[in-house]
Amino acid sequence: MSYLVVGVRFKAAGKVYFFDPGDLFLSVGDGVIVETSRGVEYGTVVAGPQKVSQEEVVGSLKNVLRRANDQDMEQLEANRDKEKRAFDICLEKILFHGLPMKLVDVEQTFDGNKIIFYFTADGRIDFRELVKDLAAVFRTRIELRQIGVRDEAKMMGGLGCCGRELCCTTWLSDFSSVSIRMAKDQNLSLNPTKISGICGRLMCCLKFENEAYEQAKELFPEMGKRVVTPNGFGRVTGINIFKQTVSVELQESKLVKEYPIKEVGNDAPEGGQGESSNVKNENAGNQGPRTGG
Repeated sequence: MSYLVVGVRFKAAGKVYFFDPGDLFLSVGDGVIVETSRGVEYGTVVAGPQKVSQEEVVGSLKNVLRRANDQDMEQLEANRDKEKRAFDICLEKILFHGLPMKLVDVEQTFDGNKIIFYFTADGRIDFRELVKDLAAVFRTRIELRQIGVRDEAKMMGGLGCCGRELCCTTWLSDFSSVSIRMAKDQNLSLNPTKISGICGRLMCCLKFENEAYEQAKELFPEMGKRVVTPNGFGRVTGINIFKQTVSVELQESKLVKEYPIKEVGNDAPEGGQGESSNVKNENAGNQGPRTGG
């Protein structure tokens, strides 16, 4: 069973949700008013009409109510102004109650039925009195939502060490798990200041490039492996997938020399001479250079 849907996004780099377009003819870039689990919302079409399987639809498929008109856009602008006012008022209330929390962003639903305050904090916060004060001021439903530092960076935006706008702010809709092993596999310095983003967590780009490094390393002998070189036997002490070279500590002289990968044979026997098979000098990929300490 398949459904005809359009993909709608509510934030610049947010998740894409599927909606039933009904009889509307929608195209990418159209503003639409849709029915969601938290009420009526404004979104932007980012994927034109397409058929998807039932497995790709999460939950019940809700409808696109209409294409956004001038009145809807005025309502959207009015909501943005209310969010700015709500942000300032919430800051005052946080200071008044002396709560150890940092307000990050405020979002009001399109229909005005709820205002969501996003904040960060080191631990759990008792904000019941704060909610009461905010509800008394705005006379609508209030939700305080604690977020992590990666979500904070996504909302606030900024520039990464590469000099470009943050991936999570511009296009990355989901955060993937990033491990220190990825930095090691890419021969990067393990200095936290060099491999962490402005959020303080490991940079997401370590994950993006990890697969390319893994594929490239399949063409090279493992670290510590016994190999044969034009100068005799030795053990691998380093590889450079961009220069297509292998560093080998020679068995006789204990010198470390760098060889093109095509001159290094792997699977050398531990005890003595033997026939070795050269590693293929294939293109390890066209990744941009990364430097490590």
